[in-house]
Amino acid sequence: MEQANRYSLFWVFLGCILVFKLVSSDCGCNKLKRNVEGQEQPKDRIIFPKDASQTRGASDHAESLLDLVEHSKLFEEMSLIPGGEYVIGTNEPIFVNDREAPARPVTISDFYLDQYEVSNEQFKAFVDQTGYITEAEKYGDSFVFQQLLTDEVRKQYEDFRVAAAPWWYKIRGASWKHPDGDMTRDISDRLNHPVVHVSWNDAVAYCQWKGKRLPTEAEWESACRGGRKQKLFPWGNKLMPKEQHMMNIWQGKFPDSNLMEDGCDTTCPVTSFRQNPFNLYNIVGNVWEWTADLWDPKEATAERKPGSDPPNRVKKGGSYLCHESYCYRYRCAARSQNTEDSSAGNLGFRCAADAN
Repeated sequence: MEQANRYSLFWVFLGCILVFKLVSSDCGCNKLKRNVEGQEQPKDRIIFPKDASQTRGASDHAESLLDLVEHSKLFEEMSLIPGGEYVIGTNEPIFVNDREAPARPVTISDFYLDQYEVSNEQFKAFVDQTGYITEAEKYGDSFVFQQLLTDEVRKQYEDFRVAAAPWWYKIRGASWKHPDGDMTRDISDRLNHPVVHVSWNDAVAYCQWKGKRLPTEAEWESACRGGRKQKLFPWGNKLMPKEQHMMNIWQGKFPDSNLMEDGCDTTCPVTSFRQNPFNLYNIVGNVWEWTADLWDPKEATAERKPGSDPPNRVKKGGSYLCHESYCYRYRCAARSQNTEDSSAGNLGFRCAADAN
C-alpha cells in the first residue's frame, strides 16, 4: 500500500510539472510594461476616424476619375475580407489564462485588410510627412531581445532586464529608427521589414493618417483563418505542410540558439510568407500585431488614476520569438496583450478599412 501511494504521488507530481510548464511557458512579450510613474496618460483614444470619407477624399458614389483613383489607392495591397458569420476562439485552449476559449460565432461586415504588415519604409513616409514622434522616442527607450545585443551592451544593461523574461533588455535609444538599440545602425537595410517598437497609440496614428483603422480582434482572426473553420493556422492544421516552412518563428532552443531553418534570423521582409487564400502574408509569425480591442472591455469606462498603467490592448499572431515548447501563440486563436504605450522589437501592426 505504501509503495502504491508513493507511485500515485509521483504521477501527481509529474502532472503538476507538466501543467505548470504548459501554462507558465512564455516569451515574456506581454510583460513589457513601462510602468510610468507620475504621468497622466492622454484621455482621448480615437480608433476610427470621425469621418472616414473625408479622410480618404473618396465619396460613396465616385463622381470623377480622381475619386476613382483615390479610392483605388486607398485599397492598394489590401484584401477584401467577405462579411458573414465566422467562428473565432477555440474549445481546446492552450493558454487558458489568455481567454482563448470558447469557440464562438461572430458576425462581421465586409472589410479590407492590409496584405502585409506595415513596413519600415511605409512608416518612414508617415514620419517624414507628419513629423510624428513615437512613444518609444518620447520615453527614450524600448525593449530589445538579447540576441541583437553585444556582450558589452548586455553587461551594461543587465539591471534593466525584465524580471520575468530576462532575455528582454530595456535599451536607451531603441526605437523604430534603431530597432537594435544600436545608434550606428538604422533601418536603411531593412526598409522592407515590418516596423517595430511601435505602441498601440503609434499604430492608431499611422492608420488614421492612411484613412484606415486597426482591425478588431474578430476581424483579424476571421481573416487569419482564411475562410476555414477551427484550423490552427491560416493554411490548415499541419505546421509544415509538405515539410515547407510557412512562417517566421523560432527553431532551436530558446532564448540562446536560433537554428534559422525558416531562413530568418530576426524579422523577415513583409512579403516573405503568403499564408492563406485571402492573400495575407505573415499574419502569424514575424511580429505581433496590434488590434483595436481592449483586453478587458471594462477598461472602456474605467477611471484611471494619474500615473497608473494605461489599458491593455489585444495583440495577435505571435512573432519570430515564438516556439511550441514555450510560447505556442502563432495559432489563429491565440492572443496576448500589452499596455497601449508598450513597444518592443517584435511588435508591429497592419491596417484595416471599411469596405463602404
